Amino acid sequence: MKISRTALALLAGLALAGSLSACSATISLEAAADSNNPACAEVSVRLPEQVAELARRHPEIHRMRLVVDNPGGQDRMVLHCEIEAGGEVLDKALVASLREVTKLRGDVAFSAPGGLPNDGKVIEDSRVY
Repeated sequence: MKISRTALALLAGLALAGSLSACSATISLEAAADSNNPACAEVSVRLPEQVAELARRHPEIHRMRLVVDNPGGQDRMVLHCEIEAGGEVLDKALVASLREVTKLRGDVAFSAPGGLPNDGKVIEDSRVY
């Protein structure tokens, strides 16, 4: 009995696919509540650019990190800034810039130079679901 090249290639492909699929474990993933919300996708894509814009607008800040968490199930955004000396005027200016640039409400927290980890992160998502 002769087997055509096409049939042989098909059988080889099926055998290869079967052997590869046997190696991988099944991972169950659950989508977040707002995963289909287009506004959320835009925020996650644009935030790095927006943090860079905040740094350009406020050169007195040595380093900044935008932290998103959800205490009590409510999402919260806090811009952590390293600065020599802050004050109410700078706090209000940063809150206004944060809202203007990101179109989201957020808070600002100040620390002395060296107060933020030097790990290269600009945005930290520490939300717990």
